[in-house]
Amino acid sequence: MPALTTPICDFNWPAPDFSLAGVDGKTYTLQNSRGENGLLVMFICNHCPYVKAVIARLCEDTQELKSYGINSIAIMSNDTNSYPEDSFDNMIKWSEKVNFPFPYVIDPTQEIAKQYGAVCTPDFFGFNHQLKLQYRGRLDPYGLQNPPSHRERELFDAMTVIAQTSQGPKEQTPSVGCSIKWRS
Repeated sequence: MPALTTPICDFNWPAPDFSLAGVDGKTYTLQNSRGENGLLVMFICNHCPYVKAVIARLCEDTQELKSYGINSIAIMSNDTNSYPEDSFDNMIKWSEKVNFPFPYVIDPTQEIAKQYGAVCTPDFFGFNHQLKLQYRGRLDPYGLQNPPSHRERELFDAMTVIAQTSQGPKEQTPSVGCSIKWRS
């Protein structure tokens, strides 16, 4: 399956609202997910090799972003009938195994992925405190490879700037990953 890349950032595009069930039994909305300085909305899944390759770095970065007033939420929108590894039960198991520092929610109708224009996993949407889009790029330049000990942190750096200035960097590199698995 060929890797897909995300579109460029549509600066100041407003975040669509959502109400989705989390693996922790809670319901998450745009308003109760946001941080004081912004929100990182991520489309991920359990089975994607690109997500698996970055998940430890992603957990580290999102945990640290909390100290900047940036909260994060991960949405799983794949067709679970065709991809049972992405089932809600498996989402629970994986989030516990990896110890996600963010809510992990399911988009069972795929409507939220469509409203966001999600293309692949992982797909990142970085919003400022007004919930206006400021980042639509990749986590870092390493993809499926192991990063060096002093790795570049593109998403983290962009989100810290957004927390401080409400503006994202003008230069952004698209994320690469597996396609969202749409229902027929």
